[in-house]
Formats: sequence, C-alpha cells, structure tokens
Amino acid sequence: MAAGEPGAVQDGSSKGGLRAALGGLTTRGRSFLAAGAAAAVCAYVLGQADLLRVGLLLAVLPLVCVIVLYRTRYRVTGTRRLSPSRVPAGSEARVHLRMDNVSRLPTGLLMLQDRVPYVLGPRPRFVLDRVEAGGRREVSYRVRSDLRGRYPLGPLQLRLSDPFGMCELTRSFSAYDTLVVIPRTVPLPTLRLAGEASGYGDGRQRSLALAGEDDIIPRGYRHGDDLRRVHWRSTARYGELMVRREEQPQRARCTVLLDTRQVGYAGAGPDSAFEWAVSGAASALVHMLERGFAVRLLTDDGNAVPGDGSDGFAGSTQESADSAGLMLDTLAVVGHSDGGGLSRAHDVLRGSNEGLLIAFFGDLDEEQTSVAARMRQRTGAAVAFVLDSARWSGGVDPSAVGAVPAEKRLRQLREAGWVVVPVEPGADLPALWQLAGQMRADTQSAGNGGSTGFPGGWS
Repeated sequence: MAAGEPGAVQDGSSKGGLRAALGGLTTRGRSFLAAGAAAAVCAYVLGQADLLRVGLLLAVLPLVCVIVLYRTRYRVTGTRRLSPSRVPAGSEARVHLRMDNVSRLPTGLLMLQDRVPYVLGPRPRFVLDRVEAGGRREVSYRVRSDLRGRYPLGPLQLRLSDPFGMCELTRSFSAYDTLVVIPRTVPLPTLRLAGEASGYGDGRQRSLALAGEDDIIPRGYRHGDDLRRVHWRSTARYGELMVRREEQPQRARCTVLLDTRQVGYAGAGPDSAFEWAVSGAASALVHMLERGFAVRLLTDDGNAVPGDGSDGFAGSTQESADSAGLMLDTLAVVGHSDGGGLSRAHDVLRGSNEGLLIAFFGDLDEEQTSVAARMRQRTGAAVAFVLDSARWSGGVDPSAVGAVPAEKRLRQLREAGWVVVPVEPGADLPALWQLAGQMRADTQSAGNGGSTGFPGGWS
C-alpha cells in the first residue's frame, strides 16, 4: 500500500486462517468457552440437562463468532499519502489514510492502526464505524522528528471484531512508505560583488558561442529535446541521436565539503557539533543553488553528489531542483565515515579548478590540516567553518583526538588562503556567513587595493 497506490486486504484468504481466527479469541470469548466447559462438566456430574444446555450455549457462541468472522469476505483497499514526503527536522508532516470498501457487503467495526518508528511519535489508532458497500473513510495523523533520517511508515493493519466482542482478527497490508527527514536549513544573507553581473559575479565562465556550423558543439539527445535541433552530421558520426547545444552561460561552480570523520567530532544528538555541520552544509548548498551556482556535495570519503551531469555538478535549472533533493536526501542519512582522512576528498578536488569551496571541518590533526591547506590550491576561493570539539563537548581535551591547538590550526589554513571562521557552540550560521564575507572583503581590500568580494562568485 504505497502513497497513491491502493492495496487490498481480504479476510479468510490465508492458509490456516481458521487456526489464526481461533487464536484471535478475546478475553471475553475465552471466558465464555471456559464457562461453557465448566457448566457442561457440572451438568454431567449433577445430571442437570438444563445446565448442559446453558453450557453448550456459552461454548458455542464464541465459536460461531469465530467462524462467521473467518468466513466474512471483506475486500478493503487502503491508500496512504504523505504531505510532504520530505520534511526538515523539527517540522511536522501529515499522513492521510483512506480506506475503501470495494466488496458488496458492509463491514463491521474496524480498528485501523499504522506502524511508525518511535522517534516519530506514538502509534496512531483509529476506530472506523460500519463502512457501507462501496463506501470510504478518511483519517489523518501527524508525525514529527527532531532527528534526520529515513523512516518507514507501515504496513497498515486492520483489526476486525464481531458484534459481541468475542474474536478479533488482524489483517495487514504489505507495502509501506518512507518519510525523509532532512537537516534543518536556514536562509543565508546574499553577499554581492561590487559591479558584478546580475546573479553570478566575476567568476562567471564564458558563454558558448554558436557563430557558425564549425562552432556547433553537439550533445546527446535527451527526452523532451526539440527534434528540429537534431544535428544529423554528428548523429551519423557518433551513431546516436545528437542535438545542437544552444548558446548558454555556464554557471559558476561551488563545492560544499562536509567533514564526516568520527574523530573530528565529539558528542551526539540534535545539538551536537556534527549535526550543526550537517545543517550548515545543507543551508549552504541550498543557498548557492538559489543564487544560480552549479553545486555539488562532497564528503571526506570522496563521494560526490549528484555525481552525474557536468563533472558531477548540478546542471540546468530543472536538474538543480532534482539535485538539491538528492543532496538533501544524502544529508538526511549521512553518518560518520571510517576516519580515512581528507585525502580522498583532496584527490577529487585536484582534478581541475573547482571555483568556490565551502567546507565544514571538525577537529584536524597536523596531517589533516596540511591536506586541507592543499585543497585551497585547486579552488578560486575557499571558506572553512571549523568546529572545535573541545568547546562543543564541554571541555574535552583536544589532544585526545590528536588535534593541534586551535590557533595554530586556524593560522595554517589562513596562510594557505582559506577564509577561516571558527564556530562556537550554538553559533548562528547566517551571522557567521556574513562574517565570512566581511573577512574576505577585508582580505581582498588589503591585497589589491580596494576590490572586494569572493573570486568565483561568492554570493
């Protein structure tokens, strides 16, 4: 029973269902059976025929209820719909359930129950009155989680009972849905370059020019492309359908790097340093996509998202929306890496000029600080938000994880060209974002006599 797809449940269709129905006797039904058996024994011992009739009536009534409930052929379909299916941590989502009776018989009293993980709240239960043939019932409940992740909802269960309450049977739908709880994101201030072009900045790359037939750069056909743009000469050359690429600006690039090493963070929970870094990375990538950048998410283990398109960056506007969802889904389930260090991320970055680099680092030892410093050589600008576990965990000695003193670590990164912003516990990301822009502007003013802003389009 998936969202938007009906599932059906039918009573009495499973093998061995009668035995399961007998196992569904309620306390009342078992009491009637026990009372009937006791009355029958007493009637035999005392020779009372009337008492035997009473005992038989008490014993037969729950058995008749079991058989009737077992033989009743209800056909019920159910649909679940999540609104929305992706929700930020700390926000609520509503789950809509719809039950349709598609049989020719009305149902009895139904109890509807949906399975949800404990972090989303208590298990919802609903009592549905008699549903007429062809009728429907709709109910809804809310779920909320302060912890990001992917949470299954379902399968849905129906509990059927007879009018006397002697027997209850439980039937389950087979399918379930998934609620994705993404990290919290916060809006960030827009920092513009003096005299920049609208929306991009002086790091914007040159446009592709289509000055003539020799300048045409074909690409593979994609679903939805206009067939009038098919380039037949290239199609014959490559053996697949090729289309002319229209003149288009290439967007400035931005890589958001998230350090997930377990040794770099101390503590756990929604207010931990690692969760702040994950939320910061989500806010940064959403902000840069809104500013028109081609963005990708990179973790310390070298995995890049979205990973397809042009060098792994988000492509067109529609692709950017899909890529944003993919990156947020990745951050919803990201955990600590195996502690292999930042070298694999460095290998990904050293392939070409990557434009703007925004990094969220935990504790760095001398080796990892050197690797991070070398990352700056392959980017147009680099901004590092550095979290100190000693401060976030309430006094843990940084030497326990091999970290160098904080000032030495920050100074080494600044000397390599990073704009370094230390992050205090519970810090406000928009304020730090603004501070990073001011620090970069001061650096640029001191370096070239008044030019401000980030190379590569800091926005």
